[in-house]
Amino acid sequence: MFNRTPIAPLEYTRKLWMRSWVGLTMLFLYAPLIILMIFSFNDSKRNVVWKGFTLKYYEKALNNDSLVEALVNSLTIAALATIVSLVIGALAAVALWRFRFPFKGLVEGTMSLPIIVPEICLGVAFLIFFAKVDWPTDLAWPLNLSAITIAHITFCFPFVAMVVRARLASFNKEEEEAAKDLGATEWQAFRDVLLPHIRPALVAGALLAFTLSLDDFVITFFTSGPDTITFPVKVYSMVRFSVTPEVNAASTILILLTVILTFIALKLQGVKGIAETH
Repeated sequence: MFNRTPIAPLEYTRKLWMRSWVGLTMLFLYAPLIILMIFSFNDSKRNVVWKGFTLKYYEKALNNDSLVEALVNSLTIAALATIVSLVIGALAAVALWRFRFPFKGLVEGTMSLPIIVPEICLGVAFLIFFAKVDWPTDLAWPLNLSAITIAHITFCFPFVAMVVRARLASFNKEEEEAAKDLGATEWQAFRDVLLPHIRPALVAGALLAFTLSLDDFVITFFTSGPDTITFPVKVYSMVRFSVTPEVNAASTILILLTVILTFIALKLQGVKGIAETH
């Protein structure tokens, strides 16, 4: 009775109770999304009553010019915020990991503020800032999205820096020193040694930044203008009247788009990893 063989950590996944617990947790997390996607095909204006299968609400959502424009705005902002946040966050993570300088702890704490501070506070702060500097709102597209993009970059790049720095903690600096001893320059050592090591963190940080930017509502609500409506703000304005299958269809399209982009990014990362091993 007391001489049972201890269970290894990875063997817990083979236990029925562990699999059941994980399955119930995943069902609890994703059940609302599944229900939303199911009722997007409901042939009724009331979501609580199922009257049949239809695709007319997808057609209605795709033919809604204001909804499509809001989706394009959200994707544009998310793409720009992801690219800039990836560059700034990666460089900041490498600088904080590699160098020692005065007030380093203060810099790290300041970078963490967008993660810690509630979004409502950031939204109000951005609203006051852009109003104080009299930021132009009548620019041509996509320059009219610059205020929202700047706000999204501000709270996205600390997440990228956090993920990349966590990856750098497992890096062996002797590999970089060996590359320099063999004649590699600083740039070559970074490109051929350090960058391949942090590439998974860059992919993860990019996906995280893109997702955070794409579904942000609070900060965008305070920084958007009358001509810069994003998808979450547009859906919120539609939900204020009623939750219709059209709203569900639009949300389902965004969910599927996010899943496809994530799958492509992970697939490309997997192909690169296989190529590097060979």
